[in-house]
Amino acid sequence: MTAQPSTMPIAHALNAGLRDAMESDDKVMLLGEDIGQLGGVFRVTDGLQKGFGDLRVVDAPLGEAGIVGSAIGLAMAGYRPVCEIQFDGFVFPAMNQITTQLAKYRHRSDGKISLPVVIRIPVGGGIGAIEHHSESPEAYFAHTAGLKVVTPSSPQEAYDMIRAAVRSDDPVIFLEPKRNYWLKGEVDLSRLPGPLEKASIVRPGEDLTLVAYGALLPVARKVADVCAEEGRNVEVIDLRSLSPIDDETILRSVERTGRLVVAHEASRSVGLGSEIASRVQDAIFHSLEAPVIRVTGYDTPYPASRLEEEWLPGLDRILDAIDRSFSY
Repeated sequence: MTAQPSTMPIAHALNAGLRDAMESDDKVMLLGEDIGQLGGVFRVTDGLQKGFGDLRVVDAPLGEAGIVGSAIGLAMAGYRPVCEIQFDGFVFPAMNQITTQLAKYRHRSDGKISLPVVIRIPVGGGIGAIEHHSESPEAYFAHTAGLKVVTPSSPQEAYDMIRAAVRSDDPVIFLEPKRNYWLKGEVDLSRLPGPLEKASIVRPGEDLTLVAYGALLPVARKVADVCAEEGRNVEVIDLRSLSPIDDETILRSVERTGRLVVAHEASRSVGLGSEIASRVQDAIFHSLEAPVIRVTGYDTPYPASRLEEEWLPGLDRILDAIDRSFSY
C-alpha cells in the first residue's frame, strides 16, 4: 500500500530527507555549529545526533573554513559530508575552501577524485534579522565552475532535493530560504528524487512567463492568482537549479508566451536575472514581444529590519513589472 503524503514544513522535510540519506548510506555525516544537541538554529537537524550519534552528527567549532576544509578531507577519504553554515553571511570565511579547493578538485585531478560535499546555507531576508544574517550569495557560487547550486521552494522539493544533493558526486551548494522554513505542504516520503538540474513549471500559462526561485515562489504564485483575476494567464517557473540553469524549460516557455519577468531577492547587478535575460535574448530574441524585465533587491547592502519589506521584491513590484511588459 502506498503511504499517504504527510503535511510538514520545509524544515521538517529537510530533516526527513537528511535522516533518509543517513539511513541509506553510513558514509553520510553532518558537520556544523550547534547542529547536534541543539538541532541547529532553525532546528533542521533536530534529533539526528540522538539517532545517529555524535560521530555522524558533529558539533563543529566556530569556524566555517574549518568546517568546509574538514568536509573536503572527509570526502577524499570516502565520506559524503553535509555541512551546515549557520547563516548566509557566515559562509564568506569559507570561500577560499569552496572556490579554490571544493569546486576545482575534480578538474585538478583529471576526473579521478570527486568531492561529494553538500553545503547547506540558510539564505535571504524577511525574518527581521541583524546585519550579515539576510544575505543572498547565490551569484558568487553560480559563477564558480565546478559547483552545483540549488534551492527548494516547497516541503516536497526540500525533501527530494536534499536527498538528490547528498547522492551527487559533485559538490552542491544547497540554499535554504529561511523565511519559508515553516511553510507547510504535503510531502510524499515514498517518492524518488528527480534530477537536481531541472526547473519546474508550477503553474502553466500562455500570456507571460514568470521565473522565480526559493523564497519568492509563494509570492510568484500569488502574483499569478492576481493576474488570473485580471484575465492574464501567467506561467510560473521554479528555477530550482541556479547552476546549471535549465535553459530548455525557460526557452520553451518564453517561446510560447513571448514575455518574461525574472524575480529574485538578490541585488540586481550581475544577479541570476541578468544571466537568464541574456540567455533568452541570445537564443530566442525574435520570439520576445517585450524586453525581459528583472524584479530584484536593490544594489545596496541589506537594510535594517524595519526597512526590509521595502527592499525585498514583493507582490506589487512584480505586478508592476508584468504591467510594464504588457505595455510594449
